[in-house]
Amino acid sequence: MSKNILITGVSRGLGLAIAHAVVAAGWTVYGVSRAASPEFAALAATAPDRVKFCAFDLADADGVEKTIFGPEFAGLQVPLDGFVNNAAMAYDDLVSNLDLGRLQAMYAVNVFAPMMATRQFVRNALLHGKGASIVHVSSISAHTGYKGLAMYASTKGALEAFSKNTAREWGSRGIRSNCVVAGFMETTMSGALTEEQRQRIHARTALKAPASLESVAATVVFLLGEGAASITGQNLFVDSGTI
Repeated sequence: MSKNILITGVSRGLGLAIAHAVVAAGWTVYGVSRAASPEFAALAATAPDRVKFCAFDLADADGVEKTIFGPEFAGLQVPLDGFVNNAAMAYDDLVSNLDLGRLQAMYAVNVFAPMMATRQFVRNALLHGKGASIVHVSSISAHTGYKGLAMYASTKGALEAFSKNTAREWGSRGIRSNCVVAGFMETTMSGALTEEQRQRIHARTALKAPASLESVAATVVFLLGEGAASITGQNLFVDSGTI
């Protein structure tokens, strides 16, 4: 069964891995990112009819409806089956150094834009009268403390609460909402960490290894599919056994 899946942050890292997994499932990607990377362009070349792209900066939460859900991209004419909220930015620092401007900028991308996108996605699903699946990519930092990640973790905790209540609110209409709680992954966002810091993080896991992008992506795709039809309001941990 063909599906139309909206994914944010598709240019690299986990978002790109999710886009690959969605295409491999035979579904269509509606990808959103600030710019299309060469890697995403290469994916699009393999399935040009099933990979769409919208250049958009999620810092502009007010522009989500007009641009992402406008008639030139994933407008109401497109029956969306899934929304993967993957894009995020990190603001790492000690709480004693908290800067309000940087905090607000992170919340715009990590929380406010996803909420606005969820609003439009739900409206799309209601218009087309069919079930749909929302998957928010959360972080293990919302469940176990890491020095310097309090502000970032707070955005993921907000998403998890939002997801659980969305699931309760719209479940009767066949709209599911879940979170994939990802452990530490080797991505651009974690690129600033030293090898010593990486090893300390790995040592906290049962598998003594980072979570793989492919494993997290596969879990996201599972939640989008019929095999997860009875799963909603949940946090699924893909964290190499951190918790």
